[in-house]
Order: sequence, then C-alpha cells, then structure tokens
Amino acid sequence: MVRVPLSPDERTRGENLGRLLRSARGDRSIIDVATGAGISAETLRKIETGRIPTPAFFTVAAVAAEVGLSLDVLHTETTPAARTA
Repeated sequence: MVRVPLSPDERTRGENLGRLLRSARGDRSIIDVATGAGISAETLRKIETGRIPTPAFFTVAAVAAEVGLSLDVLHTETTPAARTA
C-alpha cells in the first residue's frame, strides 16, 4: 500500500497539535501522561514532536482528556482555516 504524502497544511496541523499537547502536559512526565492515556511514551513523544502528524482520533482524544483539553480547543488551535477566520 502506497501512502500519499502529507500536504504542508497537514504537517503544520500535526506540529501545532504536538506543541499544544506538550504545552498542556506541563510539568507532568511523558510517561505519566502516556500511561494515563493508554498509549506508549514513544507514541506520545512522536506526536509531540510532529513525527506522527496524523495520529488516530481515539489516541488524540485519550491524550487530550488526560491533559484536560477539550476536542473543540484542539480543533480550533490546530486547524489553519479556523485560526485565520
């Protein structure tokens, strides 16, 4: 299966998502948040650094819930069109 390359907007959205989740994590360790969200610390690290720019919805929802972010905030802060409108 050939994977379609991501557009620049998709990459930017992934980087914004990673920054937002990292910021919301605050002083909590990556292991603590990942464990609470039910994912591996390496997966969370990759999301936060933008190496997984399009993580699965339920992964994002679990991490967002663990760090106290609503999905509405994530959408607003990570969608280029929503930020500029």
